[in-house]
Amino acid sequence: MPHDSFGNTLKAWRKQRRLSQLDLAGDADISTRHLSFLETGRSKPSRDMILHLAECLDVPLRERNGLLVSGGFAPIYAEQDFAGEGASAIRTAVDQILSAHEPYPALAMDRHWNMVAANRIVPLMLGGIDADLLQPPINLLRLSLHPRGLAPRVANFTQWRDHLLDRLRRQIEVTADPELIALFDEAKRYHPPEKLTVIEDNGDDAINSLIVPLVLKTDAGMLRFISTTTVFGTPVEVTLSELAIETLLPADEATAQALSTLAEGL
Repeated sequence: MPHDSFGNTLKAWRKQRRLSQLDLAGDADISTRHLSFLETGRSKPSRDMILHLAECLDVPLRERNGLLVSGGFAPIYAEQDFAGEGASAIRTAVDQILSAHEPYPALAMDRHWNMVAANRIVPLMLGGIDADLLQPPINLLRLSLHPRGLAPRVANFTQWRDHLLDRLRRQIEVTADPELIALFDEAKRYHPPEKLTVIEDNGDDAINSLIVPLVLKTDAGMLRFISTTTVFGTPVEVTLSELAIETLLPADEATAQALSTLAEGL
């Protein structure tokens, strides 16, 4: 029966969030008995109850659709292919954000760290990377940490790798996505690049004490970046809810000047 599947999925999400039945029942303002019946399939959930529990568990929109289907209801959150006609408004908004960030690098990636859009500065940062890693879809985690990717040029590679893997680990805790789990396992097996160049970082100690910078060796010199991630607030569409805008801001004046010079040649 559909609600049996719903019960198992609900239980899995509750355990993923490390909540007891008592915890979730309290958050949802329902009885523990009723929650138990929902999880065992003895009670059939209403659509409103599914959405309410999903909200309490902070279930991503894609998985909320899955919960609805498992409970015998149609999905309510639309999903557009980013490259398709239905997502033209999303692409326009993303392109405007990325272009406005020039002359600094900015890109958009999907839930699985695949790059779906980038401004004109990003390709200037990708010289010397193995051609296989630049075949679509370009996975940004793989591109950043693979020994034939950017890794040999990241001066603070160990620090940056730990930062990215920790970020991916937190994402897995939220989504329980098998593809992200596989990506994490793959990245952990990467060996540090054989010709890793570790260069003393003379950057701002105040910045270094607060964030993990990206220190990148390029033909334009040593560039130091502050990375930021932006997501769209309160989206009601799956594709938009899973998009992240990644921006690299110069962490010093030398980096800002180098990027401005690079952009002049475009």
